Amino acid sequence: MDRKIIRQCFRFLLPAIATLLLGFPAGCAWAPGHHLTSSDLDTSQSISTPKNLPPLIPITAEMIARQEATRLEKKLPPSTLPSVALPSGDYTIGPGDILSVIVWDHPELTIPAGAYRSPEGTGNLVDARGRIFYPYVGEIEVAGLTVAQVRKLICEKLSQDIKNPQVDLRVAAFRSKKVLVTGEIKTPRVIPITDRPLTLLEAVNLAGGPTNQADLRDVRLSRQGHVSRVDLLALYKDGLTAPIVLQPNDQVYIPDNNDNNVYVMGEVLNPMVVPMSHHHLTLADALGAGGGISTKDADASQIFVIRKETGQAKIYQLDGNSPDSLLLATTFNLEKHDIIYVAPAGLTIWNRVIGKLLPTVQTIWQTHNMIDNW
Repeated sequence: MDRKIIRQCFRFLLPAIATLLLGFPAGCAWAPGHHLTSSDLDTSQSISTPKNLPPLIPITAEMIARQEATRLEKKLPPSTLPSVALPSGDYTIGPGDILSVIVWDHPELTIPAGAYRSPEGTGNLVDARGRIFYPYVGEIEVAGLTVAQVRKLICEKLSQDIKNPQVDLRVAAFRSKKVLVTGEIKTPRVIPITDRPLTLLEAVNLAGGPTNQADLRDVRLSRQGHVSRVDLLALYKDGLTAPIVLQPNDQVYIPDNNDNNVYVMGEVLNPMVVPMSHHHLTLADALGAGGGISTKDADASQIFVIRKETGQAKIYQLDGNSPDSLLLATTFNLEKHDIIYVAPAGLTIWNRVIGKLLPTVQTIWQTHNMIDNW
């Protein structure tokens, strides 16, 4: 079976697997009331509290401001790509290009375009050896030369038979240099590189733009065996100090967002897996998708967000009883695979909650890594 199909099957089944791992009965996974309760954490049982638990990070306005500043700093800068500099010289001709050569006042040297001939059809094809044939000149090697250099070379050759030849030369069809744009794009295609630089954003737009299922924050740019991950959404929204200029044979792949989910569990009315749209989902959005906090059973002061950062778990806590909690929840941006847990009322030992959740959370993360690396 094709590896891509297998990955898609795993991604389709993962939300259900995660739901089971998080403790929801399979037949009633989406029904209210299935959650981790204080009885599950009975202190009379022999439950050892894991050592070195991550410290709680209170969700405050200052913390969110720092988070946003860090996000902007982590935006992929141009220097991390193998090459983003604008080409220093003119377009260099290569095999496959078609050149249009006109010698003024010498129509016998120029094939007329006519009403039914395109410039490509009447031009001179650069063969696989990088050469063209032209009358009175013979075969000349043009690969690696600019238009101005080839024009000068033809003039020098023709001057042996024609006095002061006036030569006009241009590239009728750019076919030697190209990039490939695939994935969640409306019209996957090969895009030629012409005599003007081609940026990443231009290539995506020329291919029809991303689909609704595109993961714009994790676009892959393959160049000379090196793969760079580009936050294309940041390019659209915030821009960069310099454009990402594509080079010949670059491959741009836009993955889908089927794996971009967060998990809402605990004392909410509808525990569920919530999909993200272009990596944009706030804590308020996720809690709202889960039906909101249970006013009867939940401890609104203990809303946890468990996140994997640099291989380690980070745990954020929102006090839902604070006056500004709603505003904070609407500005706290989630990341894919975040776990949102609302603790039950009457449970004060938060480290027992986290200690019981972390093994399941790590299992879910490991499953995601297996799928991503397959």
